[in-house]
Amino acid sequence: MRVLIACGGTGGHINPGIAIADMIKEKYPDSEFLFAGTPRGMESKLVPKAGYRLETIKVAGFQRKISFENIGRNAKALAYLATSGKRAKEIITGFKPDIAIGTGGYAAGPVIRKAAKMGIPTAIHEQNAYPGVTNRLLSKEVDYVMLTVIEALDFMDKSKFEYSVTGLPVRSSINASLSKAEARKKLGFNDDFTVLSFGGSLGAGCINDTMTEAIKWHVSKGLKINHIHGYGGMGKDSFPQAMKAAGIPLKSDRLRITEYINDMDVCLAAADLVICRSGASTLAELEAAGKASILIPSPIVAGNHQYHNAMVLGKAGAAVVIEQKDASPERLVSEIEKLYNEPDKAEVMSQCAKSLCVTDTNDRIMAVVEKLMDKKK
Repeated sequence: MRVLIACGGTGGHINPGIAIADMIKEKYPDSEFLFAGTPRGMESKLVPKAGYRLETIKVAGFQRKISFENIGRNAKALAYLATSGKRAKEIITGFKPDIAIGTGGYAAGPVIRKAAKMGIPTAIHEQNAYPGVTNRLLSKEVDYVMLTVIEALDFMDKSKFEYSVTGLPVRSSINASLSKAEARKKLGFNDDFTVLSFGGSLGAGCINDTMTEAIKWHVSKGLKINHIHGYGGMGKDSFPQAMKAAGIPLKSDRLRITEYINDMDVCLAAADLVICRSGASTLAELEAAGKASILIPSPIVAGNHQYHNAMVLGKAGAAVVIEQKDASPERLVSEIEKLYNEPDKAEVMSQCAKSLCVTDTNDRIMAVVEKLMDKKK
């Protein structure tokens, strides 16, 4: 089997593509793979690092806001658009794929569109509750659409394609059978209420600001709260300084404050409550681990898709959703305090999160792959 996977831009698009390639390779070891992506995006590093070959295509999105800088960007995007069809055809004819799968990002657009026009069985995977523009357009041309959550279907014309809710692949370590007590012991914590907060590898100013005050609050009151916080790259100077000014250590028998969380599987297993953004991969991991959460969607992402993602958990009773404009330190402290005082409520939220988890994602995705292969025959 020869599989072409097109993706790019962010890890949220690239990692599912790599995960799909890995699961196909596990079942069909003789398969050959080619990824298509942009030369400067994260895919240029992540795909080769995962052991797959990458062919590049120059594609860029159009900027809606009018400015001198964006006029230049749009001119470049237009120039790339003029050549993208030809380059996509070169990639496809050179590799001769049996099937093609897009997992989002601008690079997926011309490649999957051209593959569909050339009669190659095609599918896309949409990670978010609010689909990106590339996948919304491609959904009208591909054979099959895989969805992380059914809510995404509201923004697509479902008469144009077959679809199924497959969920989103998550790291196998997140599903490991590590108990809460075992995880806390690994972290050097006792068995008290445990909070995990982070804003991703880069960090999030809003989460860092609110967690500065939240940590000061529960430390000053001597509450029985263990707290793990990842402040990310943007907080590497300011957050440790804020803790030092408050006389709070970065590590103690109740605190572990670091720039980046390298053992997320252990930290998730230990947590009663998680405070974070609402990217699709993060939410899939919260569901797989069955964790109550306070979600603060990033307001600066395309289509405000993180808000739509968060509301899937919010409506299911698995999360408290707070828009960034409302995410004051006082509000966060209040929400943490409620769940600290009512641990049974946090447990119910955790169970609601677990109920959202698609436990057989790999099987569902492979079923789509095999449908595409049948179409090829």
